[in-house]
Amino acid sequence: MAFMRQNKKTLHFAYVCLLLLSGCASVLIAGASGGVAYSVTNIAYKTISSPIDQVDLANRLALMKMGIKYVEVIKTENRARLFAKTSELKIYIDLNKITPKSTKISVDAKKNFLVKDKSTAEAIIDETEAMLAKD
Repeated sequence: MAFMRQNKKTLHFAYVCLLLLSGCASVLIAGASGGVAYSVTNIAYKTISSPIDQVDLANRLALMKMGIKYVEVIKTENRARLFAKTSELKIYIDLNKITPKSTKISVDAKKNFLVKDKSTAEAIIDETEAMLAKD
């Protein structure tokens, strides 16, 4: 009987892990991060009150200021996906038009398949906002 109770606990634990790893949940990290949120998969994101074209330009300037090499961009009407890299990171930046005056920025800074760099992702968002504030 104890064996069956242990199996049920293991099964429940597995279900909880599956839900958490699905990427549906998110965690808000406030305080020093200035309200930058993270998905369970450690992708930093934030909605910024600026048009997508302005956020795109500010993001490229932020990457340049940080010494991060911009590689390419793929644009559609309501979205831009930027690729950048450092010697240790591959960086994926998504800009999604929410309204004509607001844009969601998502930054995924990967060291490898398992390890991500949340502080760099957050710094890219913060620096993008700082570039927008200079206008």
